[in-house]
Amino acid sequence: MESIIKKFDINEIWHFTDFSNLDSINQNGGLFSLAGLTQRELTISKPGGNEWSHSADRVKGVDSFIHLAFIKNHPMQYIAHNDGRHPNPIWLRINAKILLENTTRFCCDVSNKSGVQILNSEEAKEQIDFEVLFKRLDWQDPSVYSRRQMAEKSEILVPNYIPLNMIRDYCNG
Repeated sequence: MESIIKKFDINEIWHFTDFSNLDSINQNGGLFSLAGLTQRELTISKPGGNEWSHSADRVKGVDSFIHLAFIKNHPMQYIAHNDGRHPNPIWLRINAKILLENTTRFCCDVSNKSGVQILNSEEAKEQIDFEVLFKRLDWQDPSVYSRRQMAEKSEILVPNYIPLNMIRDYCNG
């Protein structure tokens, strides 16, 4: 993954949430996975997922991961905002060094979707379309646009916990 970070100059990755969750993130020392929140009996005022997606996370075994995006655009953020779960969306800027952790996983689509494979970093380097995420391409070209739409669904899966010192800041969503 280090070669991808250098090639595309990836300095940050992203996690979407609602502004109302910031106090809890700060008070609890960072971000926790859905399983971690449950285990600690922590409640999120505005969760990103709905009950269906949380159930799918548990079935697929991705509830023990924090879900991140490569870019400040993910279809799930749009859905969470439009259905009212995140009325005041923000993006947390996460240090990209977390991509180098041996336990970090990846996927080319929404991770709890049936049939989506969870990838290690070597597999991710081969299967995620980093070029369309990080290079300027002709978005008018239908094939490029289609590639971009698919690549935006890619997820970074960090197990259990992301400490506050890996969260740089936030910006409005």
